[in-house]
Amino acid sequence: MADSKLQETVLEAIEMFRPQLQADGGDMEFVCIDENNAVHLNLVGACGSCPMAVMTLKMGIERYLKDACPEVTEVIQDNAKSSEDMMGW
Repeated sequence: MADSKLQETVLEAIEMFRPQLQADGGDMEFVCIDENNAVHLNLVGACGSCPMAVMTLKMGIERYLKDACPEVTEVIQDNAKSSEDMMGW
């Protein structure tokens, strides 16, 4: 369990990034910060089924959160679908 200061900082950073996802019909939900300081999120709306979701998560959200909170080790999408699910296979 992350300390409350880290969680507060992460939640503030998420709120700052959120409009970029909402502009494309998507959003994200905070799940938790685990014992390794990995932030767990669910991508929802258009982002939940987008084939570019992994890139958005790693190159966008993760980079932004690590800049805002250097203690964050990574960002994990808890509701990630496999590439086969996204392609309809």
